[in-house]
Amino acid sequence: MSDAADESAPIRNRALITGSSRGIGADTAVLLAGRGFDVVINYRDERKVRRAEQVVEKVRAAGGESFAVRADLTDGESVEELFRTIVREWGGLDLLVLNASGGMEAGAAEDYALQLNRDAQVRVLEAAVPLMDPGSRVVFVTSHQAHFIRTTPTMPEYEAVARSKRAGEDALRALIPGLTEHEIGFVVVSGDMIEGTVTAQLLNRANPEALSSRREAAGRLYNVQEFAQEIAAAAVEPIPENHTRFVGDLSSFAPIPGERP
Repeated sequence: MSDAADESAPIRNRALITGSSRGIGADTAVLLAGRGFDVVINYRDERKVRRAEQVVEKVRAAGGESFAVRADLTDGESVEELFRTIVREWGGLDLLVLNASGGMEAGAAEDYALQLNRDAQVRVLEAAVPLMDPGSRVVFVTSHQAHFIRTTPTMPEYEAVARSKRAGEDALRALIPGLTEHEIGFVVVSGDMIEGTVTAQLLNRANPEALSSRREAAGRLYNVQEFAQEIAAAAVEPIPENHTRFVGDLSSFAPIPGERP
């Protein structure tokens, strides 16, 4: 290809979405491809490589470049290898979407929720920052049940996960001054229970009325595609006050002192 052709090619941004081989992360990846992003697909379970590759194919069909990297975000060496791969392939990042979360898996260690939802989030962000130029952005995905856990009780089955995700949000927010110095934006996207997610399925399995009760209280719940659209929008739209983008009903949640929705 000639130099002139290279210069006329549209500039695309480079994104990493953690936990993106299915569900919200996968749908967000495809939507971002349509907004001018190339997307790295991250997954943890080696048995899910084909599923991750299918997302890669969807991103490419939507107009973006993509590749998949298996990485356990609770393992420091695995995270380092993830970012070595990104540097080797693309040289840097313009967007980090911290979507991966967990803690309700059967057989998980007692502190796994904190390892993944707090410690791993900070580890990934700190690894990403040296790769991000001014004008880049970080998006952290959470739930109302976690964001408001200090003012509004949640279901017992979800409380440990909610508290670990709030701990992760707090740890990330503590890094905002440093991100601001580097001119890197930071946004929390907080959503109500999302129809069709693994978390909703696990909660409904533990408490068969969990989803229907929340749906009745909220009036309606967003589905995976709708919530992914909000995350994709948060990647490019102006950063809201308090660095927080709320998705879905808030009437059931007691406000946090000093925070305006």
